[in-house]
Amino acid sequence: MSNDPVLRVEDLSRTYAGAERPAIQNVSFSIQAGECLGLVGESGCGKSTLARCLLRIEDADHGKILLGGQDIARLAGRRLRPYRRNIQIVFQNPSAALNPKLKIADSLIDPYEQLGHNTKLSHFTYTSKEAYIRRLLEAVELPGELAERYPHELSGGQRQRVTIARSISIEPDVVVLDEPTASLDVISQGAILQLLTDLRTSLGLSYLFISHDLAAVHRMSQQVMVMQDGQIVDRFDADALFAEERHPYTKELISIF
Repeated sequence: MSNDPVLRVEDLSRTYAGAERPAIQNVSFSIQAGECLGLVGESGCGKSTLARCLLRIEDADHGKILLGGQDIARLAGRRLRPYRRNIQIVFQNPSAALNPKLKIADSLIDPYEQLGHNTKLSHFTYTSKEAYIRRLLEAVELPGELAERYPHELSGGQRQRVTIARSISIEPDVVVLDEPTASLDVISQGAILQLLTDLRTSLGLSYLFISHDLAAVHRMSQQVMVMQDGQIVDRFDADALFAEERHPYTKELISIF
């Protein structure tokens, strides 16, 4: 097995028009296969901008995004399309992420129809639409009858499970989790974090787990990065969270942990 990271980011920067400072500046990190890398920081520090750049929803000003060794930062159109299935995202608001006019079944099948037809899937082998959707719902611990419902007929926790199922449906190398529990109640938050942990283990997924919640990041991650004003100011093993040599900003976050 290769020891090369599934995702490597080098000196990634993004500045919005009219902004006084970059939203993200010279961000570099790598994620190994099966690893959860946590990214913590206050709201507005640049975490979601980084996520959008990684997914190529927005373009970085400069830097590299190496996905499976291929720099996708400047790819577009047909050249980018083959790599889109390799990195997926779970957004913080499942209600906004799901089309309210589509049944759950149609939302779940969409990534496969758009990006998965020529992909050999090992966990969610496509034999029929019904069987494929049933397997995805089972993976996120939802009953099969939800396939024929609309998003508004589900609870917030159920909707987030559906967005997680979408994100893993074409078996990406990396899933970006952008505040995946922020809109949920405390009980649902714990259940979703446990589900994500179980899926990472069973499917061999790699995560970038983005959150302002240091407790959640500490629970989920093997490695942790701390972002302040668009820059990575600290990086450490999760077990070393309380070490004395932590950055002052990290210690500030720990004080409200």
